[in-house]
Amino acid sequence: MAAPAVPEPLPPRQPRGEENGCGKSPEDSVEDKTDSSYLHARYKLENLLNKSMRIRMTDGRTLVGCFLCTDRDCNVILGSAQEYLKASDSFSAGEPRVLGLAMVPGHHIVSIEVELESLSSLQYL
Repeated sequence: MAAPAVPEPLPPRQPRGEENGCGKSPEDSVEDKTDSSYLHARYKLENLLNKSMRIRMTDGRTLVGCFLCTDRDCNVILGSAQEYLKASDSFSAGEPRVLGLAMVPGHHIVSIEVELESLSSLQYL
């Protein structure tokens, strides 16, 4: 009679950030982790997550939505986005077009304004 097989232990789970591709790969240099300017920039960017922002584009359109993510090519993903056309278009400039989830190519971005929460009114930074 053979002894029952003992299952091998499972490898340790990766932290959630690395599991979905958001974490650093082993090839990344150790310099990035200790570079204070990198950490400061990352911290500032993380603080913008889920904030409302206004993006002006090269063709005159303006998108307003919730900042969800960006990449190294400066592309921006906005959630619950609305598009405002430039005033010279034949459509009403004041009525937005609802886009939902929108990707804005980085090379088309002219400016980005982040909405500040204020007790009296909403301002843009």
